[in-house]
Amino acid sequence: MTIRFVFIFIFLSTLSYAQPKKVVNKIVAQVGDNIILLSDIESQLLQAEQGQAKVDKAMECSILEQLMIEELLINQAMLDSLVIKDETVDYEMENRLRILESKMGGRDKLEAYYGKSVTQIKEEFRAKIKQRLLAQEMQSKIVADVSVTPKEVAEFYRSLPKDSIPYINMKLSFQQIVQYPVITKEDKKRAFDQLSDIRDLIVNKGKNFETMARIHSMDPGSAAQGGKISASKGMMVPQFEECLFRLKVGEVSQIVETTYGYHIIKLISRKGNDYTVSHILIMPEFNAESSRIASTKIDSCYSMLKENRITWDEAVIRFSNDELTKQNRGIITNPISGDPLWDMEDLNEVDQQIYLLTDALNKGDITQPSMYIDIYERKQGVRIVRLAERFPAHLANLEDDYALIKLAAENDKKQKTIDKWVDSKIGNAYIRIDDSYQSCPFRNNWTNLNAE
Repeated sequence: MTIRFVFIFIFLSTLSYAQPKKVVNKIVAQVGDNIILLSDIESQLLQAEQGQAKVDKAMECSILEQLMIEELLINQAMLDSLVIKDETVDYEMENRLRILESKMGGRDKLEAYYGKSVTQIKEEFRAKIKQRLLAQEMQSKIVADVSVTPKEVAEFYRSLPKDSIPYINMKLSFQQIVQYPVITKEDKKRAFDQLSDIRDLIVNKGKNFETMARIHSMDPGSAAQGGKISASKGMMVPQFEECLFRLKVGEVSQIVETTYGYHIIKLISRKGNDYTVSHILIMPEFNAESSRIASTKIDSCYSMLKENRITWDEAVIRFSNDELTKQNRGIITNPISGDPLWDMEDLNEVDQQIYLLTDALNKGDITQPSMYIDIYERKQGVRIVRLAERFPAHLANLEDDYALIKLAAENDKKQKTIDKWVDSKIGNAYIRIDDSYQSCPFRNNWTNLNAE
């Protein structure tokens, strides 16, 4: 078992693989004027199955209670005149669509799965997402003033059964000094001229754009598909989108420079802010002399560190040209959690090499210089990695894991605040629950106050 974190309104995915599946439908609950359908529960159960969660009657009951609480929160949000801006709804919608596109393998497959265009999907689910954002905002308002004292944190920890204290996996933190070979004006001109020749072959010599993309494009995500990208406004870098939104269907752009390199873009289709394009990317590549200079600098840095002629912090400032880490003592932030600590799952997903480099190191040790490819901009460089911290796997305790336990204690207190609020609203609302769910072990008093 693990620490029980706050139930508070779980923002269940409105868009999921479960949506198109047909189920035998009926009304299973009513909160005020709003009904909850069996299909609402079934879609969440199917999504849980896809996530390999244990699906049973208890989960079914839990989902129903979540949906009923959501309706109470929405009703109160309307009474309190809470407002969710359209831009916020659009942002949430785009995020959900990006996740689904990634899982399904592209926008075309997403549209085929739902049997609808992205625009139609947005129209169908916009109101539901807005309602759930309203519920989330109302929930935040209810628990806004909840906090815990150090005494409450300690009392919460002591109250936990031993089998409920979470096991903390090994955590590591890393620092790095990186030297990227400098891209010269000549390197950029070489890439620009190469793309200019490719564009001439397409525009003036009649070569097929998609074929040329498969042969020449340096974008690993789209080259095999003929450079094809389907996206919405805001998903690509500004220079790229500024260009494509000026194009006519079938038109090939002039050369566009972005942080990734040089592009030419062909507009395939556009509906409002949604678009499909093909593009060819040529990235400037550093020359051999730039590579030699970078390697020489990092070798010098390594020697100075090993001979204690320079501190780590001094070396970062003097030798690193990595903008993401240079101003932060070289600390490599975990992009999944947003903090400096990494667990093995995150390391395997983001940077498998770093664990292999540091597995045998003690805290404070550094690696020999090694080749490195930045995952964000796909730049190649050479780096030294330092093992900053290694926290062995252990049962959570107040000394080492105070922040985690404080969060759990705070969530527990918020849970109780939400439960108290829900119970206070149930007595004043019309609640009807189908007989098949009357025996559910609800956390709140839904059935006793509204028995029929």
